[in-house]
Amino acid sequence: MEWTSFQVIGKLRWIFKIKKIGHAGTLDPLATGLLIVCTGKFTKKINEYMGMEKEYTGTIILGATTPTYDLESEPIDFKPFENISEEDIRNATTAFTGPISQVPPAHSAIKVNGKRLYELARQGKEVNPEPRNVTISTFEITHIELPVVYFKVVCSTGTYIRSLANDFGAALGCGGYLGSLRRTRIGEFNVEDAFTPLQIQEQYFANQSENQLNTAVV
Repeated sequence: MEWTSFQVIGKLRWIFKIKKIGHAGTLDPLATGLLIVCTGKFTKKINEYMGMEKEYTGTIILGATTPTYDLESEPIDFKPFENISEEDIRNATTAFTGPISQVPPAHSAIKVNGKRLYELARQGKEVNPEPRNVTISTFEITHIELPVVYFKVVCSTGTYIRSLANDFGAALGCGGYLGSLRRTRIGEFNVEDAFTPLQIQEQYFANQSENQLNTAVV
């Protein structure tokens, strides 16, 4: 099952029967990986967790663009990519490493005058997001199998990997969009140590049943 960040919170709220719960950083609808969830008094730490460094792995598809900068919309504006060398691709990462100014996608959850940008974009209204300063400390190409480019990125909070994919394709002259994305780390928290919502549900109800059994035995 593909979970949105909102659905994860709804599922955990139902499991634990609690109202005070939230997550520290939304994942895009097609992205997978780590989502930090806070409950009770730990919800006060959400902003602290959101400010931590993020690590992602994923793929960029060269040779076209999409309005959403990912696979939520159909590819358009196809261009040849066969003449682009591996050296060109690896060298292009330099311009996107370090402190950079980045324009968020028009299809994003950023609010302008109380409206989400993606809501305005879907209504056909012109959307011009303000650039923001972000830091990409690592932009590593891990594998190339054209038109697919595999990468790892370590970045500051507020970085849009979809925008990075779009800008990277533009820099290469052929266009590009995000093919897949997985958040693998937030600060010191790693996805390898995380649980899926269903694993949490199974463990919680198993513990509940065990506690009931121990009470009955006593």
